[in-house]
Amino acid sequence: MDLDLWLLFVAVSIVPAMSPGPAILMAMNNTLQYGPRATLVSAVGNSAGLMVLGLAISFGLGSVMASSAVVFTVFKLAGAAYLIYLGLKVWRDKAAFSANEVVRRQKSAVRLIMEAFLLAVTNPKAVVILAVLFPPFLNTSVALMPQVLILSATFALLCYLNHFLVALFAKRLKSFIKSERRGKYTRRFVGGSFMGLGGVLAAASQ
Repeated sequence: MDLDLWLLFVAVSIVPAMSPGPAILMAMNNTLQYGPRATLVSAVGNSAGLMVLGLAISFGLGSVMASSAVVFTVFKLAGAAYLIYLGLKVWRDKAAFSANEVVRRQKSAVRLIMEAFLLAVTNPKAVVILAVLFPPFLNTSVALMPQVLILSATFALLCYLNHFLVALFAKRLKSFIKSERRGKYTRRFVGGSFMGLGGVLAAASQ
């Protein structure tokens, strides 16, 4: 892939990669509950999920979803169910965003990565974004796989950098949740946002 073409892809991908969505909400949640390091760890899972989606796009997943209402519905409902599940967990977890550091529970790196990975691969909107972004930058006269790997890795890296910014700046919100009342409202806002996104995704049409 030519350098000029790659730089153009980077420029075009910045907005969708940096736009808010379920992955960014998870990044904020992990930063506030477990610290910036947890966000950087979970971002690895998100990036890996985006790499998988990028490779899937090369095998026609995007076109299959666009043409098959059944496949789109399965992805949509799976993604919606996972978002609602995460929202309920945060809403009901009284230790989440607690002012008491002792009761805050840590998650293992494997769990953080797997949660972010599942969120990425069950998000049909991410499939649509990649399916729209990739084709204009692919040269069908040469091997596609190396090109897809480059584009997927680039987009995943941009998303990782976005999570890094969240980890960097969301740390300042720690002072906001030092009171139990604010912690409770933050928990309800984050949990409600996850569930709301899940509801919007479930209601989305193809």
